[in-house]
Amino acid sequence: MKSVPRSHLVSAALVFGSLVLSCGISAHARPNANARSYTTPANPERLFVDARWVTRGLVQTRMIMPVRPGPFTFVFPKWLPGYHSPANPLWDLSQIRVTAHGQPVLWKRDKVDLYAFHVRVPAHVHHLVIRFTAILNGPGHVISTPHLAVLNWNRFLFYQNDTNSHEDDFRVRIRLPRGWHFGTALPDPHPVGHGWVRFGEVNLATLIDSPLDTGCYFRRIVLWHHGTARQVLDLFADQPQDLEISPRLIAHYKQMTPEALALYGSRHWIDYHSLLALSNALGFQGIEHHQSSDDRAPGDFMTNPLEQMVSGDLVTHEFSHSWNGKYRRPADLTTPNFQVPQKTDLLWVYEGMNQYLGDLLSFRTGIRKPDEYPSYLAMLYSEMATEPGRLTEPLIDLTTAAPYLYGARGDYPSIRRTAGDFYTEGELLWLDVDTLIRTLTHDRKSLDTFLHLYAGPPDTGPITVTYTRATIEHLLNEVVPYHWHAFFQKHVYEVALRPPTGELKRAGWRLVYTAKPNRFMVAQEKLSHTNNQWLTYGIKIGKNGQIFDVREGSPAWRSGFAPGMAIRAVDGQKYKPSVLSWVLKESAQNRKPTVFLVVEDGWYRTLTVDYDGGPRFPHLVRIPGTVNLLRRIMAPHAGR
Repeated sequence: MKSVPRSHLVSAALVFGSLVLSCGISAHARPNANARSYTTPANPERLFVDARWVTRGLVQTRMIMPVRPGPFTFVFPKWLPGYHSPANPLWDLSQIRVTAHGQPVLWKRDKVDLYAFHVRVPAHVHHLVIRFTAILNGPGHVISTPHLAVLNWNRFLFYQNDTNSHEDDFRVRIRLPRGWHFGTALPDPHPVGHGWVRFGEVNLATLIDSPLDTGCYFRRIVLWHHGTARQVLDLFADQPQDLEISPRLIAHYKQMTPEALALYGSRHWIDYHSLLALSNALGFQGIEHHQSSDDRAPGDFMTNPLEQMVSGDLVTHEFSHSWNGKYRRPADLTTPNFQVPQKTDLLWVYEGMNQYLGDLLSFRTGIRKPDEYPSYLAMLYSEMATEPGRLTEPLIDLTTAAPYLYGARGDYPSIRRTAGDFYTEGELLWLDVDTLIRTLTHDRKSLDTFLHLYAGPPDTGPITVTYTRATIEHLLNEVVPYHWHAFFQKHVYEVALRPPTGELKRAGWRLVYTAKPNRFMVAQEKLSHTNNQWLTYGIKIGKNGQIFDVREGSPAWRSGFAPGMAIRAVDGQKYKPSVLSWVLKESAQNRKPTVFLVVEDGWYRTLTVDYDGGPRFPHLVRIPGTVNLLRRIMAPHAGR
């Protein structure tokens, strides 16, 4: 998106709070004293979203489109910030009707750009009324349940073709199911009767950057406030008991803003809403916005310690994006509207660095235990070091192709490589940068120093400042002179046969593989109901013994394993993860191959896998006589 002038400080909504355990209790809005008031006839309401049927997965929209007589084109937003792809679900548009002064107007979809719609506006008509129904749910994609919904405005509006999204102003109102509550960063929420809530005027870019979560089981937790600025956690759940969060965990989440301010040196938001939908139906996801985040997690995410251990960076990752991705953004990822394709090559900074920073904040806040980071890092390194696709695909190709890799499905993701790789390897890359800075400056500076230059003072509202690769390298050289261009060329722009490795030794650790389970890998398997034998036989096993990836060159690969097969028995016993674990240990003693009975397309056969190395898990162990940099990096920094 186009940069916003520094003088344009968009205020955020202060909605309403407290724990709600009944769908029949009404919520009360608290206006934001900093928000602008828009009441002039020159700024009429343009968008009316009736979400009373959201429990059925339907939303009805009515919008007023300013037009001029003659040929006119309106468009449905296509390229969505945060998704980095043409992700707006065009297939969920239905029942489109266009009228002028109550009379139907014929519309016609463009034959090439299917997101564009053409009409001929009659004489003396200066606005059209467009109505349509948005279908919210489908196989593998659910955003509403009988008790909550995640509503993104990009699914409920059209706008004039070729509009600059920062110059197209909207005032919206929404109607929710009776007794439901909401959270959003939109300014000035005011009830206007019959269940409608109206918001203050914002431009199109800000509107689409401000999702709204709603539901009947709701809790607001104020995590931090200073003067008129604050961060809140808005939680919506399918079950009220999922909102009963331990005070100890809340205390860790309350360290998010202090630790982020220590990391970045300033803030670029006024009233930040971490929107968290807790539902087993919605799936796991996090999407960043400047003054909010759209986070979705299983129902027990805030009550199950294993969930916090495995995915405790969900909220911190998206919060960090307010600085890295929203305030500072790649220049070629910043477009004037949502139809212009995004160029995603610098996602190794936008997402790769943020994966490191989101994890770092999760450990510094105590959401995860800082002394467990070495085990987590060992798991990440082993994942990237054993991907056969890295032998041919450089990281830069993954970021450049990200708009389509995000939606990649199918067999052999380890050969193809996926968008997730530049997140995981990005963490290793930026930890490498952090340890390099610390080593070169004798621990007087760190990546935190760079971040203060990158996204530091002064405090502002939500504005955007762009960068290029040269900008990043220049700022790093300001921190400490080094061959940063060559460093990134080696690890990002050329094929790298191994992940960045210098950070391990620099931090005072080395990687080993033993039979002792890695706690993070075991927790992942338990939560996802999978059996990860990637480092042993070379297979990843899902529910019911289903094979979903095979490592090229591994023992399983040589024996003929392929995705789509399902394991039915191991050495004559019915397959269960515990049975395979026992057989794996026994094979290390008796040196015998493992015999699998598999089924594929109704045909059974046996596959003999020649592996007798026993269980194999990655761990980091200390290098005697060295400084433990990982402890220093992951320790709390706020208040230092």
